[in-house]
Amino acid sequence: MPRIIEAPAVVAAEGNMPKRIEEYAGRVRTQHESVSVARMVSPEGWQEPGQRPEFEEITVVLRGTLRVEHEGGSVDVAAGQAVVASPGEWVRYSSPLEGGAEYVAVCLPAFSPDTVHRDA
Repeated sequence: MPRIIEAPAVVAAEGNMPKRIEEYAGRVRTQHESVSVARMVSPEGWQEPGQRPEFEEITVVLRGTLRVEHEGGSVDVAAGQAVVASPGEWVRYSSPLEGGAEYVAVCLPAFSPDTVHRDA
């Protein structure tokens, strides 16, 4: 029988200022290890440390612009667009533009603090 997830788990975020992470499926809310799905709301000026995760991350931007820095430069991902970061690829996410960003991140396998490998 399908099960309803009544509400997400709010998870602590890394970065220079508060960002809201609402995990709907993943290691925290549903104990899924193979996938995680989370809605993120990051304010204007937010940025997190760089990372080299062991998981693939597919990010769909719903509102605003998400900047994704990578070893070859950076890309701005606008509302209605998506970006895919491969396992082992160095990336840093930020929302430097006015209004911040709202987006959904899907990680395969599920996000884990042990496998994200954030910069010191």
